[in-house]
Amino acid sequence: MVVKSGKLLVEERPDPQPGSHELMVRVRAAGLNGADMLQRKGAYPAPPGSPEDIPGLELAGEVSARGPGASRFDDGGRVMAIVGGGAQAELALVHERAAMPVPEGLDWPAAGGLPEVFVTAHDALFTQAALRPGERLLVHGGAGGVGSAAIQLGRAAGARVTATVRRDELRPEVERLGAEAIAPEGFERRGPFDVVLELVGAANLAGNLKALGMAGRIVVIGVGAGAKAELNLVALMGKRGTLRGSTLRARPLEEKALAMRLVERELLPLFDAGELRVPVAATYALDEAEQAYERFEGGGKLGKIVLTL
Repeated sequence: MVVKSGKLLVEERPDPQPGSHELMVRVRAAGLNGADMLQRKGAYPAPPGSPEDIPGLELAGEVSARGPGASRFDDGGRVMAIVGGGAQAELALVHERAAMPVPEGLDWPAAGGLPEVFVTAHDALFTQAALRPGERLLVHGGAGGVGSAAIQLGRAAGARVTATVRRDELRPEVERLGAEAIAPEGFERRGPFDVVLELVGAANLAGNLKALGMAGRIVVIGVGAGAKAELNLVALMGKRGTLRGSTLRARPLEEKALAMRLVERELLPLFDAGELRVPVAATYALDEAEQAYERFEGGGKLGKIVLTL
């Protein structure tokens, strides 16, 4: 899948060749993410070293070849990974340290929609916000991929989770993931919250600060509804609050690998045990990517949109 002047085209390219410690993966599924929508519009270029015009941040598939020194996975092994780009293709290159084994019970669509959202949610909640058992967690955009992952992780960690969900019909499904689902309007009156995970954007910032408990933490990882807002610093100081921002895509390999190892150790056993799941709203073939992107941007879904190959 190639982006050219904002259009999605299927093209033939030469097979990539794995370098030192790289895997060539025959992709079976690749999840869509907000970054793909932005990249299509020319607003989020791929980081250096990643394909410039082939979108896709996450994939799952089988190891079809290994570069020199690659030994973490065997040929034919089922792997999933976060990449800087290039996931929406039949073949993709992945550094072995950026790959994880696919849990036994996951099918390809679920595996292809897992890495980006669960690694992002895990990093935001536990590495950035230091969420603890018994704390109150507010997740904005609870029906999306990262939101639905964060709800499950908060519940598994023993937090009390509230999630804002704009569509009435999705709230019962979100509650089945482990959160109290509420309308976005008036969310600030439902506090105080120890941690606020901001996936929507700047419009929520003033309300987040009002809803924040003493020594609370706000972590911003999504700005689809706007990136600029005024902030009352006196209120932030008075609550001894913390405001943090984080992205995952452009981090160096060492940081991504560390995040992957934490997810491998702390989350993958929960998938094996059936305690976590990847909600998949719809799957599309690669040559149906236009419809898949439209479905993603149209909203009104629970969980992931996934391309299958």
